[in-house]
Order: sequence, then C-alpha cells, then structure tokens
Amino acid sequence: MKTYIYILTDCNRTYLHVGMTNDLNEATDAYKSLSGFFVDSCSKVSRIVYQELLPSEEMALKRFQELSQYTRMQKERLIRKHNPNWINLSFYISNKLSGFSALTLLRPESTALRARVAY
Repeated sequence: MKTYIYILTDCNRTYLHVGMTNDLNEATDAYKSLSGFFVDSCSKVSRIVYQELLPSEEMALKRFQELSQYTRMQKERLIRKHNPNWINLSFYISNKLSGFSALTLLRPESTALRARVAY
C-alpha cells in the first residue's frame, strides 16, 4: 500500500512536524481540528510543505524515522529543495489538479505554477 511522508508547519513556520499517513486530506483535517496540540493554542500546524509518496509501508516507516531524526536546518533544506517558497501543498492535494503533480508545479521553470497559484 502506498504511504505518504509529509512535513507540516504553521503559518509562521515555527513548528515543523513530520508525519506518515495513507490519506493526506484526512491527516490535514485532523491537524486543523487539533488546537493547542503544539504548545500554544494559536499555532495550528495545518500547512503541508513537503510530501513523499513511498510504495510500501516499511519503506515509509524507515523514511519517517530518518526524517524525524533530522535537525530543523536539515528539514528546512529538504523543504526548500522541493518547495522553495513553502507553498501550502494541501491546495494541490485536496483539488487534485488534473495532470499536475504538486512538486512538479513547484519547479521554478514551471509556468503552470504562475497560472494556477493564487497569491
């Protein structure tokens, strides 16, 4: 079964949370409903800024454990490599843009990003 590894953050990029799930929409909704889960009640960790799709649960668990051991700086480098502007990927996940991958849209040379992202 395919499994996602993701990194969530809040609007201020204060918290970086690594997670693993089979359904990204469900995971995002769960975090949005958990107020106060991360230290203070005003910081809701609900923005997916990085995701990976792995073919098996065993591979996903290994990758999850690896990312969980990363320092904040390592996580930020990983995010910036694939999502330099820290765009919220939940939009792409929930709308499932036809023919487009969220990470493909984030490449700087992609004209689709400029056409599809509302600032």
